[in-house]
Amino acid sequence: MNHRTRLGKVTRALFAIAGALFAWNAAAQPVTLRVHHFLPASSTAHQNFIKPWCDRIERESKDKLRCQIFPAMQLGGKPPELIDQVRTGAVDIIWTLPGYTPGRFPSMEVFELPFMSKSAEATSRAAWDYYIKYGTNDFKDYKPLAFHVHDDGFIHTRTKIVRTLDDIRGMKIRAGTRLTARLVEMLGGTPVPMPVTGIFGALSKGAIDGTTVPWEVVPAIKLQEVAHFHTETDPLVPALYTSVFVFAMNKAKYESLPPDLKAVIDHNSGRELSTQIGRTFDEASAPARKLALSEPGNEVYTVPYQEMVLWERASVRLYAEWVQDMLKKGSQGQDMLADARALVEMYSSPMFGGHGSTRRF
Repeated sequence: MNHRTRLGKVTRALFAIAGALFAWNAAAQPVTLRVHHFLPASSTAHQNFIKPWCDRIERESKDKLRCQIFPAMQLGGKPPELIDQVRTGAVDIIWTLPGYTPGRFPSMEVFELPFMSKSAEATSRAAWDYYIKYGTNDFKDYKPLAFHVHDDGFIHTRTKIVRTLDDIRGMKIRAGTRLTARLVEMLGGTPVPMPVTGIFGALSKGAIDGTTVPWEVVPAIKLQEVAHFHTETDPLVPALYTSVFVFAMNKAKYESLPPDLKAVIDHNSGRELSTQIGRTFDEASAPARKLALSEPGNEVYTVPYQEMVLWERASVRLYAEWVQDMLKKGSQGQDMLADARALVEMYSSPMFGGHGSTRRF
């Protein structure tokens, strides 16, 4: 073996060792995931869901995965832009509403129809199963980690309490998603589409008369300071409305992870995570309600069942509209609606920790 051959072999060996050392060092370095969302750090989502999720993946990965959480749009942009921030890789994980970008994710809208949700826990569990069957194409450019809904949505107003449909007529009411805006319109109000972050300012200035939100988010946006009248619906009926949320990861970022870290992400995503998030929102409802009603001058009214029948009749054609929208897009809307209802019903049963069927119209 001549000197040049020996030198070549030594050089190749050194490169191989250097490559191995580089790979080992890269594997040893923790992967930091930038997590971006639109609510303050004091919110239920941040404190009771996103931060605990990050703590779990850090613990289960033995510190190989870490989160850097940016609440309240700290990395810039507006809430509707979050979905594109994670798609392009500007951030690694986001929590947002698909409904903030109307028309882009029509499949998951079904749970935003009126009187669909019986609890956030049951409906969130149903949402994941439904996504697997009907929603994967809408989210093919993402790595969804969970889908969930919030606790029952109600109406909160500035200067007068809503007791009947007559009270809603002519009121400018903020709505977070396309179907909730359509519901407000069918009930006689004037919908004002707006992310939840704009509610406080709009109410303070009188730009809107009220808003649709669940109790859970009230403290986070300090709604109780500007909306003093709170209209709940009879607990014997399903929620007036709810909204669908997605917790999603950049697809390329997920695929770049080594198998052991992918396994950690997979273990902390899917149906169980969706269910857990829904339960978290259900549990946050009562404390938020108590806080809101402790504000001087705040009062609550519960719309009785007989009046709720009129609300349902006023909004029932929204189902047919949604089915037709799906048919125009080439989807079997009637089957999608039937499956969504069946899943909610199943997961609301005692077998899955629910409290039995809620009375329907």
